[in-house]
Amino acid sequence: MLRFYTRWRRSIQVRIVIWTLLISGVVVAILGVFLMQQITNALLEGKEKSALLQLDEGLGVLRRELAPGRVPEVTLKDVTNQLKARSGPSGLYEVYVRDTREQFSGGFTTNEVRHQSVPERLLEQVRDDRIGTRHSTYSEISYVGREPVPGLIVGAGDGRYELYYLFPLTQEQHTLTTVGNTLVGVSAVLVVLLAGIASLVTRQVVIPVRLAAQAAERLAAGRLGERMKVRGEDDLARLATSFNEMAGNLQDKIVELQELSQVQRQFVSDVSHELRTPLTTIRIAADMLYEHREHFADPPVGRSAELLQSQLERFESLLADLLEISRHDAGAATLDAESVDVRDLVLRAVGDTEGLAERKGSKLVLQLPGEPCMAEVDRRRVERILRNLLVNAVEHGEGQDIVVSVGADRDAVAMAVRDHGVGLKPGEAQLVFDRFWRADPARARTTGGTGLGLSIAREDAQLHGGWLQAWGAPGKGSQFRLSLPRTAGAELRGSPLPLVPPETELPRAPFTGGLTSPDGPISLTVPEQPGPAPEPHPPLPGPQHASPDVRAEAGVAARDTEVIGGPVAGGSGSGLRPRPGTAGLRPVSEPEEGR
Repeated sequence: MLRFYTRWRRSIQVRIVIWTLLISGVVVAILGVFLMQQITNALLEGKEKSALLQLDEGLGVLRRELAPGRVPEVTLKDVTNQLKARSGPSGLYEVYVRDTREQFSGGFTTNEVRHQSVPERLLEQVRDDRIGTRHSTYSEISYVGREPVPGLIVGAGDGRYELYYLFPLTQEQHTLTTVGNTLVGVSAVLVVLLAGIASLVTRQVVIPVRLAAQAAERLAAGRLGERMKVRGEDDLARLATSFNEMAGNLQDKIVELQELSQVQRQFVSDVSHELRTPLTTIRIAADMLYEHREHFADPPVGRSAELLQSQLERFESLLADLLEISRHDAGAATLDAESVDVRDLVLRAVGDTEGLAERKGSKLVLQLPGEPCMAEVDRRRVERILRNLLVNAVEHGEGQDIVVSVGADRDAVAMAVRDHGVGLKPGEAQLVFDRFWRADPARARTTGGTGLGLSIAREDAQLHGGWLQAWGAPGKGSQFRLSLPRTAGAELRGSPLPLVPPETELPRAPFTGGLTSPDGPISLTVPEQPGPAPEPHPPLPGPQHASPDVRAEAGVAARDTEVIGGPVAGGSGSGLRPRPGTAGLRPVSEPEEGR
């Protein structure tokens, strides 16, 4: 049944054939019933006329043979047998004669026909009407020792005697049955023929449409040379011609766009490579000027050297991003996967962004699991993704906390960067990964980003077979989540971390904590929001190496890091620092992206 329903929905030919079967079946059935009624009425009317003529003849014989004074005298039984003999050897009818003066006699019948075969209603009509009036009716003819048969009964009287003819309709019934069966067979054949004709006619239209659909599917799959065969000059031929013209125009436009895209990528790659040599020379000269800027007599000249140095660094970052994005466009980017602990990658990226966070007044809060999170990833690309996300969060975090979370399950690892800044408007979560896109075009990049960082980050995530997704709401900040499979080349089916931060759906409880700075403890109070306060987390086992503002969930151990309060009035900046005895963090690199 399900297969039939599927074919019904997908095939115009099946629907047309079935509707043709139904409609033609109804029409043929109506015509068959009408024809059967006409044939039956005509056959019975002819039979009744013949029976009435036979009755008139029999009345004449009855009057002549039973007339008073006739010699020799004839009995009623003799007349009955004489009338029966007129029906011939086939026995077209039976005869029933009765004398109305003999109250205790039922009359005489032929061939053992029961006199009860004549309905009482017919007897009353013959008895009450005037002499010679003919009456007829349809009823069953009963025999002694035999099954009753349908029949036509006609009767009339001459005052004393009543004469009835009983015509069995067995032959007529057989004829009507044969005619009915013939009509049913012919109707069935006619319906099937109509359905076959409808199928053939529909096929002439459906096949070209199906060929056009298949050609369109192959064209959509990238086979731009696909064309339809043009047969004849009818409407379907014009459809094929129009389709071929459309396909040709599409092919020309797509090839043109591909060539333009290839030229554009090649131009960007060539220009980027060609700019490296003069940029290196300019860089050497700029470094010399920057080193001797203190010796210039004119202070504006020294300031110009500093501006030249910063802009060259930004130009180098932009050039590196252009080269990287061109490699992704050309499909030349490769993955150098190795098994690493993603917590180490997070720590290195956080260390690189520490200085920028200090200048912006943001704190970097880590939520790292206590167990290693091993995954086969490209260390350099994942660190670059995290640096871009952190720089983007600091840029738009409005000096609020930046929360970095790491989660893992059996098949995947995930890293999320959460800020509490301006957030994203509806629909911007997808646009944020477009090249050179800005949420606010009037807002200048304060961190020196190139506008390509998030685009490159998404390409790096897809190169791993992972996801880079964004969530944001105006006034509630945003969160970027990087999800990667634990094994290189494996299919990613889910993420261990939610994309939407849980606290956005729950009211915040009042929190008061101490922040550490070189000038002493600082008090921070978050206004109480309506709703029940969550239960406090249980203390972590072992010595604590983080200040009270490190918010870790139950079962999450702090790594070899500590989070220090951001800049305050009269104090210096702070950030994430390694514990004594652990590996040092890399110097802060220049930011690569801004939203």
